[in-house]
Amino acid sequence: MTPGEHAPDPREARSAAEFLACLQALKDWSGLTYRELSAHAEARGDVLPRSTVANMLSRPTLPREELLTAFVRACGVAPGELADWQTVRKELAVRGVYGPGPAETAGGGGAEDTFADRTEDPGADPGEGPGPAPVWPGAAEGPGGGAGPARPGPRSRIRRGLVAAVALAGLVLAGISVVAFLKDGHAGHPPRTPTAPAAGDVRIRVTGTEFCLGERRGARTGQIHQLPCAAEGVPRYSLAEVGGGRWRIVSDHPDFGPGCSGIPSGGRIPDAAYEDSECGDPTRVESFALEAYGTPVEGYRIVPVDSATPGSCVTVVGDRSAAWARLAQAPCAPDAAGQLFDFDRRD
Repeated sequence: MTPGEHAPDPREARSAAEFLACLQALKDWSGLTYRELSAHAEARGDVLPRSTVANMLSRPTLPREELLTAFVRACGVAPGELADWQTVRKELAVRGVYGPGPAETAGGGGAEDTFADRTEDPGADPGEGPGPAPVWPGAAEGPGGGAGPARPGPRSRIRRGLVAAVALAGLVLAGISVVAFLKDGHAGHPPRTPTAPAAGDVRIRVTGTEFCLGERRGARTGQIHQLPCAAEGVPRYSLAEVGGGRWRIVSDHPDFGPGCSGIPSGGRIPDAAYEDSECGDPTRVESFALEAYGTPVEGYRIVPVDSATPGSCVTVVGDRSAAWARLAQAPCAPDAAGQLFDFDRRD
């Protein structure tokens, strides 16, 4: 939800299709995932299964009033504005087209198919939140380099000049060695050969680190983080080819069941979270190109296909050296910092 930005006005809708578009715009305005919407509704005493919300937004017919009410309340709309949504829905349900005039008192609405909802973990994780603001690739992440050693003046003796030159050359060589060492791997970890993507069960590793992708157990958001590979994280991932060089990253969560990794809202939000949720949601980007980077290959980028924000890559944002740094959509960086992954096979 953008501070100062008003929620979409449903009174502009003149048809069921326009009303459904307003509901989708309301979800985008809220900035909440399906899991978060379900949790917000539960906190208010409403019932709003995640799969039902996805179904509602993908159907061409009006939702039932009780479903609409729970959804709008969960999105954070003020009580006074909730009545507008209910009134417009009744008008459209009775007359088919919303126009000026008093609201109809007759109820009723389009039928809504409900999906069997996956079992939710009732314990919300208090540590789960939106996380730090994304650190955009290519932006400065620290102070610039300090001034180098002072050069000897033109009147310095030749010997002092030679000593300074030799010392400077030694510093340059040491710096090159450190950069090469950091690029190849961390202390105590020899360089790894990147594992190319292949269909089947995988552990997705952040290249050059001992971090792998996963969720925080007990959280409902589906937000994907980097966590130590030594800890058996959840969910388990696998790769499935969908044709045309595209891949689907499938998740298997012990609490929520099968799902897919994706970008919500069609990738329209530039720093949208990289998250796990149900597969087949038409509002999410769920197919990716896994693009090799470097010669020889240093790792693979996870590039959302047909994202509304082109030129984006799945990126580790925030403190990339820390466990539980979150992943989000961000501009693909020329150096691919925080954007390279390996796909280790699982036995």
